[in-house]
Amino acid sequence: MASVFDVSAYILKKTGPISAMKLQKLAYYAQAWSLVWDDAPLFSERIEAWANGPVCPDLYFAHQGEFTVGTESRGDAKKLKKIQRETIDSVLKHYSKKTAHWLSELTHREAPWKEARRGLPEGARSNQVITHAAMANYYSEL
Repeated sequence: MASVFDVSAYILKKTGPISAMKLQKLAYYAQAWSLVWDDAPLFSERIEAWANGPVCPDLYFAHQGEFTVGTESRGDAKKLKKIQRETIDSVLKHYSKKTAHWLSELTHREAPWKEARRGLPEGARSNQVITHAAMANYYSEL
């Protein structure tokens, strides 16, 4: 299985430098749509329901303190299979022109993030996992 860093490397190769927050949201949507379209996760690293939306902690801590991310030295886009690249390309076609803030707001309106944060005050820290099942169930209904 590819890693979130392989996915990140591919996204950055296609988009050029983007904000760390936007990279997080694009990786999240790539994972979600892979679960729906390909019946398989793109990467094994967990996604958590943080206050600003879904976050992959491994990716976050790798780029902590960086506002803009231009390259992903930890990943290799060549490790992705053709079907995985096609899924990411479709996600980028739909979401990459949106701002990081817009993407974050979108995730806040969607069930996987909201359900993982159920019972938490707005803005509270959380490491609740957004499960593959929650993503697959929600996005398959769209």
